[in-house]
Amino acid sequence: MKRILIAMAWTAAGAGLVSAETVDPTAVMYKEGAVEQSLSGATGDAAAGKIVMTTRGQGNCIACHEVTELLNSPFHGEIGPTLDGVSERWSEAELRGIVANAKMTFEDTMMPAFYKTKGYIRPGKAFTGKAAEGDLPPLLTAQQIEDVVAYLLTLKE
Repeated sequence: MKRILIAMAWTAAGAGLVSAETVDPTAVMYKEGAVEQSLSGATGDAAAGKIVMTTRGQGNCIACHEVTELLNSPFHGEIGPTLDGVSERWSEAELRGIVANAKMTFEDTMMPAFYKTKGYIRPGKAFTGKAAEGDLPPLLTAQQIEDVVAYLLTLKE
C-alpha cells in the first residue's frame, strides 16, 4: 500500500499536480495590472511579509508608506498612500500586481517594480555611480512578493 501511495505521489508530481513553479519575472501575466497566479506557486507567509516590508535590504515598504500596526518601526514615509485598510481596497490579485510592478496599475507611480528584470533605463551598479552590468535580479523573490501580499491582506480598517 505504501509503495502505491509513493508511486501515485511521484506520478502526480510528474504531471505537475503537486509541484509548484516559480513564474519568471519576464513571464508574469498582468490583466489590467492584476496578477491572478501566485508567482511562487505557494501561498504567502504574512509574518515573513511583515519582515520584508520593514527591512531596509528587502522591500522596505515603510520607507514610503505608513502602516499604523508598524509604527514601532522607524522612518515611516509619506510619499505613498497609507496601507491601513489596503486589503479592503484591492483584491489579492491586484495587490500582487502592484507589488510586482506598480507601473502596470499606476503608470506615473514612483514605486519601484519589485519583480522585474528587463526594461530598465540605465540602472546603477549599487552605489558606484556606474551602470549595472549583465542581467539584473528582481528586487524581491517570487516568494517574498507572495509574503508581502499575504501581510497586506491582513491590513483592515
